[in-house]
Amino acid sequence: MDQGLATFGEGAIKIVEQLDSIFLKLAREVNAEYNVYPPLMKVQELARLDYFKNFPHLGLTVSQLSPESCDCFTNDTSVDAIQSEYHLDSHYMLPSAACYNIYLNMQGQVLPQTKYVTTIARCYRNENEYNELKRLWSFQMREIVCIGSTKDVQTHLKQHKTKILSLAKQLGLQIEIQVATDPFYDKDGSKALLQRLDPVKEEFVYGGSVSIASVNYHRNFFGERCNIKDSSGNSVFSGCVAFGIERWLHALLEAYDQNIDVILEKLKL
Repeated sequence: MDQGLATFGEGAIKIVEQLDSIFLKLAREVNAEYNVYPPLMKVQELARLDYFKNFPHLGLTVSQLSPESCDCFTNDTSVDAIQSEYHLDSHYMLPSAACYNIYLNMQGQVLPQTKYVTTIARCYRNENEYNELKRLWSFQMREIVCIGSTKDVQTHLKQHKTKILSLAKQLGLQIEIQVATDPFYDKDGSKALLQRLDPVKEEFVYGGSVSIASVNYHRNFFGERCNIKDSSGNSVFSGCVAFGIERWLHALLEAYDQNIDVILEKLKL
């Protein structure tokens, strides 16, 4: 482990694989379509989702080196950092959440019925500090998204709240549900009051501070921004269930004193 960068050995890899197989089973229970998306996201598409208003501090850009910088580097044997003047303008970013690509991939579509989609993505976040497996530069996120009527979305989230609590109990993990804020809503306006009355994000917290999963109600935000409609021409509602895989790994390693064999046995549900 080095400054938010983790290397996994065979035991940890087995745990991660088994964890995701459990999460994928939950996705299959709702017949979710399984998609894998590109590892880069367009800046202009993220802007349409208000990413730079809400999460600019998390962003990590991707850029090419300028032709001039290539000449400089080939003549310089010691390169400790690449200065900003050597970068071309960046039109792409690394994803900080898995679900954005799901909505963007569906833009302009009309859904005759509620749709379920799952994906796993390697996500990247710029953080003020990194803390072992609890907070990494790069981590894996499995999401199960429901897109359709508000009733179906609410049911999806409610059912998965129960499933997550049951899973944690089966694995011997003590967790609590905490209401979190959703940056897509104005904290000082009427939507902030609505959020307190009807939470849009609930986190499943291990050890008092580590969010290992969450359920997120987006209302019709992504439906409006991505022009996804139902058969009546209304913007669809959406909600996602998210699992931070490395954080589940952290919780299990801590709960079972780093005993890989015991953890793998526990995961045979």
